[in-house]
Amino acid sequence: MLEGKSIVVTGAGGGIGRAIALAAAAEGASVVVNDIGAALDGSGGDAGPAHQVVAEIIDAGGQAVANTSSVSDPEGAEAMIAAALDAFGRIDGVVNNAGVLRDGFFHKMSAEQFDQVLKVHLYGSFNVSRAAAPHFKDQGSGAFVHMTSTSGLIGNVAQANYSAAKMALVGMSKSIALDMQRFGVRSNCIAPFAWSRMISSIKVDSDEQRARVSKLQQMTPDKVAAMAAYLLSDAAQEVSGQIFCVRNNEIFLFSQPRPVRSVHRGEGWTVADIAEHAIPALKSDFYPLDVSSDVFSWDPV
Repeated sequence: MLEGKSIVVTGAGGGIGRAIALAAAAEGASVVVNDIGAALDGSGGDAGPAHQVVAEIIDAGGQAVANTSSVSDPEGAEAMIAAALDAFGRIDGVVNNAGVLRDGFFHKMSAEQFDQVLKVHLYGSFNVSRAAAPHFKDQGSGAFVHMTSTSGLIGNVAQANYSAAKMALVGMSKSIALDMQRFGVRSNCIAPFAWSRMISSIKVDSDEQRARVSKLQQMTPDKVAAMAAYLLSDAAQEVSGQIFCVRNNEIFLFSQPRPVRSVHRGEGWTVADIAEHAIPALKSDFYPLDVSSDVFSWDPV
């Protein structure tokens, strides 16, 4: 379903990114496998992972080239798109998957911890998408797939930086979908549940957390990869501006913020009126302070 297409997948040296690169190649795409080879906290760099995935694709009869640029560097993002154009003559899709984690409780989080996560997840996705956008516009087609997270959509503890970046990605994806729809360009998000290096960093210090991790280990990246490959294909040409979630064999469409209830007072509201009337009337529709595991509380099927 991706025959003749050229796709860039960031953070594709392992985990979900690797699975997406392999799935895209299996569907006929030529793939730029991007991975800087950094540790989970963003430190270091090893060119090996990207080249290993390229070798897997080529051994299976596909076409791929490696790129080790950093998504957080605008020039590096331009180099990724240039790699696709140089090797395959075109660019048809971008999967923004690269990420780092610097978890910590908000009252202890440093500016550097916050900044680094946003630089990779949010700025990185902007950089690569922006580098591809003029080419998509000129050819009248293209697809963006951005990896968001239920940590942003629902919430999670000790991840203010990660949650902020992942929620911001949703807004950016919707704006791209609106701005570029007239050029035949699509933009969608996936919130993935899958065992990966990033998920493996979850702190496990209780039976409840061990049980949660055990469930996550059942959710393999290839389940997410199939959805990403579909969104890159022409079969998804009428799908844009949406938020999907893949959890093992389940695919969810997420809601997007819309008004749920209102109160009106013809003479306007004083502070006291809000306290006495507005909030009591709205309170039954308040959202609880859930985390992702509260909402997705059942076993994966």
